[in-house]
Amino acid sequence: MANRILVVDDAAFMRMMIKDILVKNGFEVVGEASNGQEAIEKYKEHQPDLVLMDITMPEVDGITSLKEIKKIDPQAKIIMCSAMGQQAMVIDAIQAGAKDFIVKPFQGDRVLEAIKKTLE
Repeated sequence: MANRILVVDDAAFMRMMIKDILVKNGFEVVGEASNGQEAIEKYKEHQPDLVLMDITMPEVDGITSLKEIKKIDPQAKIIMCSAMGQQAMVIDAIQAGAKDFIVKPFQGDRVLEAIKKTLE
């Protein structure tokens, strides 16, 4: 059975790029969200195996959303995506329970490596 992944990014083209990489490699994208609030709702709804979440988003940011999802499900596997130069936020995310992080612009191989490592 394919691993079920929730993709969270405020940029639609980013979600599309990530989805493309995932689907080509046999993963199932069970949902998409464009902000942290939506991510929390979709997480409850779909119970995905993994969440790929952008750090910087409108309304509710990735780190706040990560903390909320961890309250709902302490076992949640979440990989954060960040732009260059967001190291401080990445450290916050890891301390809040993120399993890994990927830096934009994405390299397909790096995305897959992070996912495989997190799902082991």
